[in-house]
Amino acid sequence: MAFPMPLPMRRALDLAAAAAVQGEVPVGAVIARGDEIVATSANMMLAGNDPTAHAEIVAIRRAAESLGQSRLDGFDLWVTLEPCAMCAGAIAHARIARLYYAADDPKGGAVAHGPRFFQQPTCHHRPEVYPGIGAEEAAGQLRGFFAERR
Repeated sequence: MAFPMPLPMRRALDLAAAAAVQGEVPVGAVIARGDEIVATSANMMLAGNDPTAHAEIVAIRRAAESLGQSRLDGFDLWVTLEPCAMCAGAIAHARIARLYYAADDPKGGAVAHGPRFFQQPTCHHRPEVYPGIGAEEAAGQLRGFFAERR
């Protein structure tokens, strides 16, 4: 039985697809509390000439600015790719409650792969982690994007 895609992940996947059209690596992120979406972003590294402008970082910045607070306690982050170490650090610092991600990233991911950031004893905040939601679509977007560039 197929389950409907949760709205925040559907939005993140759509943002990722739009990023690919702009030449950005197709990653989208949404920050929500329940059904309320408070911030969205896609990768913006090329557009802003900013190597730190990953979808997660930009979405966290937008949510914090919109809410007027640096901590996002009780908020969820939905992202189409397993976060890297930089993004995992930002998630911990922002105190994101739950992380939902689509595709695994064995090469650059830092949640289930690589340093497994949230499992380190020095990590001061660990969100609940839910991998694999929308994984096939997200992985397909990434494969297609990189296949076109090879």
